[in-house]
Amino acid sequence: MTLKYLITGATGGLGQQVLNYFVENVASCEFAAASSNANNKKLFEDRRIAFRHVNYDDLESLETGFRDVENLLFISTSSATRSEQHARVIMAAKTAGVKHVWYTSLAFGGFTDDSKAPVQQDHLLTERLLKESGLTFTSIREGIYAECFTVFLDWYPDRTTVTLPADGEVAYAQRAELGEATARIMIRGGYENQIVLFTPEETITAKEIVDIINETTGRQVKLNVIPREKYLQLSGADNPRGKPKEHFQMIATMWDEISAGSLLTTDPLMREILGRKPTTPQDAVKKLLKENRDYVFVY
Repeated sequence: MTLKYLITGATGGLGQQVLNYFVENVASCEFAAASSNANNKKLFEDRRIAFRHVNYDDLESLETGFRDVENLLFISTSSATRSEQHARVIMAAKTAGVKHVWYTSLAFGGFTDDSKAPVQQDHLLTERLLKESGLTFTSIREGIYAECFTVFLDWYPDRTTVTLPADGEVAYAQRAELGEATARIMIRGGYENQIVLFTPEETITAKEIVDIINETTGRQVKLNVIPREKYLQLSGADNPRGKPKEHFQMIATMWDEISAGSLLTTDPLMREILGRKPTTPQDAVKKLLKENRDYVFVY
């Protein structure tokens, strides 16, 4: 029997949001949740959600899990072997005869393939593999989660200073709205062999976020933008959590991209798909801090 929609990563942050929309708006016989953990079967079936076990490291489980699937939501992983895993997913989707692959990419570089952000490179490779596979696909370049603002600022509630090597504009999006938009575009269909971008239509800087932290929580946090070379040497009092130098290299590279405009691009498609204006980055950050003045993103 044909399965119209299969949602991978259904226990993850984005996948859960997509699945929630399907549960509320699509007949249960038309979709199933997929996870690499076979023990999650009962979790979903207790909610009357069909389940398929798919392990990105196991080609056989992928081919079996993708059998008779029309629309596959291919949620990217954060594994160190992501490129190999993604190649395996594409191979299995091709073998299983999946009609349309919907891939969740990232928004670094906007519509271009120019981003040098390390995190974007596997996404660019996956998009190339999808194009070369002959599969019908849509790559959804998802905006950076607003929930991750503390990661990008490398800020914790006990710190009175945010120290960064640069500043720039980011079109942060609410994860719940990204999940809803992803579900809606799959249900709508179309966008064959296209790259689309999901963002709000506004951006925000680190300086603006620090101002919102202060206004919302009553803190007096300061933003300190220092030269990149000095940032990479942070230690001692400036690094009380003893983070390795690789951490600061990662943050610096990310802000190199942001200051160059890599997350500046916005697009109206998310508003069109949602049927309403997406939450602005400013309002998203305010909401998180009003709900919890000591908010920190938890992976």
